[in-house]
Amino acid sequence: MVIEEKIKAIFKKVLDVNPNEIVPGAKLAESLDVDSTEMVEISVAIKKEFGVPLKDNELKKSHCFNDIVAIVNSKKSAMVGHGPGCGCGH
Repeated sequence: MVIEEKIKAIFKKVLDVNPNEIVPGAKLAESLDVDSTEMVEISVAIKKEFGVPLKDNELKKSHCFNDIVAIVNSKKSAMVGHGPGCGCGH
């Protein structure tokens, strides 16, 4: 739940929306009118907040909020036990 709340806070900051407006299964472009520039801002903020590697355009406005949460969860799970300087290439 913590990840979801942090991502909602990022959306609130970047999009200036009430977190209650974020519908988990609705496509971002349709429900929140997210454009490409805002998606880049969201992606950068998520990278900074969670320290996860994201490829360019990995997060898309065609995703829904739950998709974004799932991507971040999978990236964080893949990083468990890894930290800066661990030598594994992550």
